Amino acid sequence: MPADSVIVAGEKIEEVLFQSLTDRSKHEDFLRRAVDFLMERVVFARSNRSSKVVEWAAPEDIKKIIDLKPREEAVSHEQLLTFMADVARYSVNTAHPYFVNQLFSSVDPYGLIGQWLTDALNPSVYTFEVAPVFTLMEEEVLKEMRKIVGWADGDGIFCPGGSISNGYAISCARFHKFPQIKTKGVYSVPNLILFTSELAHYSTKKLSSFMGIGSDNCVTVKTDKYGKMDVIDLETKITGAIKKGSSPFMVTATSGTTVFGAFDPLIPISTICKKYGIWLHVDAAWGGGALMSRKHRHLLKGIELADSVTWNPHKLLAAPQQCSTFLTRHKNLLAQGHSSNAQYLFQKDKFYDTSYDTGDKHIQCGRRADVLKFWFMWKAKGSEGFEKHIDKLFDNADYFLQHIRLREGFKLVLDKPECTNIMFWYVPRCLRGSENDPDYNERLHKVAPKIKEKMIKEGSMMVTYQPQGTLVNFFRIVFQNSALDHNDMVYFANEFDRLGSDIIV
Repeated sequence: MPADSVIVAGEKIEEVLFQSLTDRSKHEDFLRRAVDFLMERVVFARSNRSSKVVEWAAPEDIKKIIDLKPREEAVSHEQLLTFMADVARYSVNTAHPYFVNQLFSSVDPYGLIGQWLTDALNPSVYTFEVAPVFTLMEEEVLKEMRKIVGWADGDGIFCPGGSISNGYAISCARFHKFPQIKTKGVYSVPNLILFTSELAHYSTKKLSSFMGIGSDNCVTVKTDKYGKMDVIDLETKITGAIKKGSSPFMVTATSGTTVFGAFDPLIPISTICKKYGIWLHVDAAWGGGALMSRKHRHLLKGIELADSVTWNPHKLLAAPQQCSTFLTRHKNLLAQGHSSNAQYLFQKDKFYDTSYDTGDKHIQCGRRADVLKFWFMWKAKGSEGFEKHIDKLFDNADYFLQHIRLREGFKLVLDKPECTNIMFWYVPRCLRGSENDPDYNERLHKVAPKIKEKMIKEGSMMVTYQPQGTLVNFFRIVFQNSALDHNDMVYFANEFDRLGSDIIV
């Protein structure tokens, strides 16, 4: 038991170490062993290609292996270390080079140290007096990110995820058009309509519902075969909403859609937004990292025309979870739309310049210093390092695309994807040559779940699959880890062959 032993009336009693303060005499050995475990068994061992991506166990098995229930009594340091080992063992190894399942992966060494330093300092970033370094650090990092977008001025904040960042965009766009919404509420404004593509992230529709606009008033716009927003359909739906007496106030374009990795045409969308007086938001949570590359930033051509941008460094730039930003070219709008001037926190008679107390422009009060890990990475790598990282991701994606294009059993969903999302069907031997059979698509739909089950239970890699519209289940491999090389691209293809060639559906 993590306790001190005391003697009471000749009897040994354990005193629980309940105080929230590190004590070298009581905690140093435990902390050093815990950190050593993290370094050896988590950080380094789990990044080896020979290790498993996941040690699969069913939910009922995990419940038996790990005592997940909080208990009345304390446990010993030895038991805590055992818990650490079990939690690590049965958690997905997102640092593994072959975890390419979502729009994040890897554990960057500099980002990790930045995150550990953040947790050790345990700050909350709302006033300069409690977070002097981080308040200034945020402003400098956000300023540089706005400069990369193409804005000379503006504002920005770190958010708890891209979904919340997209919610800030809705809030700012609504306040910008109807400032009375802050005090008078949703009943003081006309029926509001916003638009986004049918392949955009679900957060825009979800936050529309959450903020009282209504999911029905989040109108989806058609996309072309590459997943890009159809500009003609966008204008048609805007004019249709106006004719019905509604008030279009926002368009969310996407730079790097979740599945296809598509980049909407920002310049023509901006032209339409200006024509009808509509706020243009660009959800570049995934694709924003391409702005760091001179070779690939053309994918976001016209982003400087937007009113606001979501950009998640924890995606394409590989910062640790979570690290998300909301950027806008409208200075002071965040504070005007969200501040409440709480007197116990944002006093105006402090002894220093209270313009540095930036927390009131957030909807949160307590807030992590997510900036530190990203700033630390940026210092360690420089913008040049981020550029090399991005260029390697795109190079790997292109190599994998060209490799499977010529390989039997692989069929591409998109012949020329724009981002590092590569989508394909794996066709087992039992289906090759039977493409014209009436049940072909139904059988092909069953292939991906079978392969996914095998790869997870073996732990050899983790690649996601999904249907999309009329397309049956296909794999989407996402390259975000710049530690991968061309040999790994061949490994992925070989592994699909090994796992799937003899599947019967």
